[in-house]
This record gives sequence, structure tokens and C-alpha cells, in this order.
Amino acid sequence: MEKFTKITGVAAPMPMINVDTDMIIPKQFLKTIKRSGLGVNLFHEMRFDDDGGEIESFVLNKPQYREAEVLVAGANFGCGSSREHAPWAIKDFGIRCVIAPSFADIFYNNCFKNGILPISLPQEQVDVLMKDAEKGSNARMEVDLEAQTVTTSDGEVIPFEIDSFKKHCLLEGLDDIGLTMEKADSIAAYETRAAAERPWV
Repeated sequence: MEKFTKITGVAAPMPMINVDTDMIIPKQFLKTIKRSGLGVNLFHEMRFDDDGGEIESFVLNKPQYREAEVLVAGANFGCGSSREHAPWAIKDFGIRCVIAPSFADIFYNNCFKNGILPISLPQEQVDVLMKDAEKGSNARMEVDLEAQTVTTSDGEVIPFEIDSFKKHCLLEGLDDIGLTMEKADSIAAYETRAAAERPWV
């Protein structure tokens, strides 16, 4: 998994509340088990019309936000079904950080397993970041995981809280498999010992 340390990039404003996982990645795109390739379908029903043309008014279709790395969103982001394809699509699009007043628990935890930093902040601080994001591509936001800060384009620093274990995993690029592989030597030693003690197994 890609490590997350610090990013400085464009933030896209998406003030909608209750954005569910079916809005993030509709059900017809859940046939794959690959983590790549879903970015083109991110927010499909909001990004494209029935003929497949782009809806110009949708934030990620606007030229200044096409390469956004941060998404500033409304409350209860990622609610609905527990599909892990939702963070897959967000990451594949290029977004590495989602900031919102609150997240659905399963989506929140799935973000950490896929190299995305979800930051929960009080509404008044999200409002400050939303206004900064509305400035477009000239306003670049910095997210520093080590320092646990978000810095606006005007230099305002907003601290955030994060679980220390989740922070460690993101900084080191460790998903569940990576965490297991950290114990590879211990696992191998156990298997060798077990085979010697119980050769009939």
C-alpha cells in the first residue's frame, strides 16, 4: 500500500451530506475485485448524463478540480452499504484525503486500509476548508499526517485527531496484509516448530 506522509494539492468542495457508497461507486461497477480502474466511474451518476456525456456543473468535471487530491465533503460521508469499492474508486481517481464532519464507520476504516486519510473535523472548521477549496486550482491545501495538520492556501493551520495505530499504518503503508507480513519471521519460526513437534499433522 502506498505510504501517506504529506500532500499538497487542490481540494475539491462537495458540501453534500449523506453521500452514500452507491453514489460514490454505483452497484453496476462492483463486478471487479481489482483495486484499479474504478476512478473513471467515481460518482458516475453525478458526473455523467444518460448518454455518457460529462455533466459540466459537477465539481470533479470542472477543469480546476479534475486533479484534486483532497475532497472536502458534508457530514455522514460514505454511508450506505459496506462496499470497499468506494475507497478503491476514490483512490484510483487520485484523491488521497477526504475531510468531513463525520463518516460512516465501515467506510472510514476501509479508507485506512487503502491508503486514504479520512479526517473528521467540527463543522465550523470544515466550513473554513470548504470555502478555501471553492477558490479553485490556485488554492492548494496541505495535509500533513505526521504533524496532524491541515493548512489552507492562506496559511491557516487546523489540527486534527487520529488514532495512533491507524496513523502508523498510513505512514508506513501497511494494510492488513502488510501488517501480517511484518510478522513473517515469527510465523515461519512457528510453522517450523509446529512441524517438528507434530509431524503427523
